[in-house]
Amino acid sequence: MITHEEFQAQWQTLIITFLEEEMQGDSAHDMEHIHRVVRNALHLATSEESNLAVVLPAAWLHDCITVPKDSPLRSQASRMAADKAVQFLEKIHYPAEYLHAIRHAIEAHSFTANIAPETLEARVVQDADRLDAIGALGIARCLMTTGIMRRPLYYPPEPIPTTRQPDDTVSGIDHFFTKLFTLPETMTTPTARAMATKRVAFMRTYLEQLEKEIAGIA
Repeated sequence: MITHEEFQAQWQTLIITFLEEEMQGDSAHDMEHIHRVVRNALHLATSEESNLAVVLPAAWLHDCITVPKDSPLRSQASRMAADKAVQFLEKIHYPAEYLHAIRHAIEAHSFTANIAPETLEARVVQDADRLDAIGALGIARCLMTTGIMRRPLYYPPEPIPTTRQPDDTVSGIDHFFTKLFTLPETMTTPTARAMATKRVAFMRTYLEQLEKEIAGIA
């Protein structure tokens, strides 16, 4: 087993340097996103008693390759990141007995890849990444991505989809309904599920206020 302190002392600086040199992600998948996912993963791993020797490097390296959301290669991004991560970890002589589990945790973190997490460590990393897609941070990241993809914030005839089918190619707000509000039910650890429920409740409150402001009544 590797403790958090041992990981920080021996591996963390090397990994951060690698990421700062290699990552070319958008503003919603930058180094701050990585740091938040690592903090989420550390919290979940501690609560769920999972192996930090797998969770920490997988959380740090899960987005070491970032593929744009509208790319035809998007569904392969997590596999590409897993391959690159393992190659790097081999290069810095990270203990080989953890590499298979790290590869799986990175591959399974992606919503788009639709790979079921088969280990507790993979479940923790997947949950940690999905937590960053909801709540106050999730709202900010969704709207940043909406701008990058040049889509409108909302659909003026019906900003909050109630009588129409949500379509996130139409607006950023629709993405709340097509994906983000479904994430709590995909959480695989009890700790993450409780956190996700609170974050989505905040998002619904935000939408209530947004709808009022659009209508000019608040």
